[in-house]
Amino acid sequence: MNIFKQFMKSIYSPKDIALFRLQGIGKTIMYVFLLTLISIIPSIIYFSSAFTTGLEMTKTYMNKTPDFSISNGELTADTKVPVIIKKNSLTFILDPTGAISDADIANEGDAIGLLKNEFVISAGGQTKTSSYSMMPGLELSKDEVNNLITNIISLKNIIIPLTGAIMYLMAIVSMFIEITIVALIGLALANILGRKLSYSHLWRMATYSETLPTLFFTIMAALKTTVPNGFIINWIVVLIVLLLAINEIPKQNQSN
Repeated sequence: MNIFKQFMKSIYSPKDIALFRLQGIGKTIMYVFLLTLISIIPSIIYFSSAFTTGLEMTKTYMNKTPDFSISNGELTADTKVPVIIKKNSLTFILDPTGAISDADIANEGDAIGLLKNEFVISAGGQTKTSSYSMMPGLELSKDEVNNLITNIISLKNIIIPLTGAIMYLMAIVSMFIEITIVALIGLALANILGRKLSYSHLWRMATYSETLPTLFFTIMAALKTTVPNGFIINWIVVLIVLLLAINEIPKQNQSN
């Protein structure tokens, strides 16, 4: 059975998930990569769109901000209060006072912030922070920032794929950790149900048990819908699917 058929079967068939325990570990690992890729597609799409739109709009917003400069790792500007400009779904913030944090930027949704000590961009549910002090000798004026934004826009075809790759790698690590923990819990469930299963079998089954909750939360992300207690719901669903899959293995037909 090819990997895409396995994906479809894993959505609704605990019996097939139980059978997948007998396949090679290499194919299961490939499935982890596929499942992870599917899960982050909405985030990458939204990040790409917001990143491009945000930079272009930020360049426009610069014309509405007071003069400012970044020197010795700190932002200074001709204002004593934060400057906040909102247009459509994007927020631009210039804050030399230190009153606004990167968490505040993240709470704005799609937003770009030049803060007292750092540059922050929030898009597609992802927040990236860069401290000015991490760039020794950084000296920027308003005009130079405008030029920098122009250069970043010209490099977006490199920046976006690179960011997407980093997001993918981080998601893969997270998925492997989750599957490992689920498989360990599966050992206890198998003992309770009287099924003799090895950890490697349960690891494979745990991988395919991730399909249904992953697909659900991917669809919710694509619809930009927040699921309350999503973390807990994800774990409950994957463990229920794994439990059902374990239960599909007859006691008298124990695995070696």
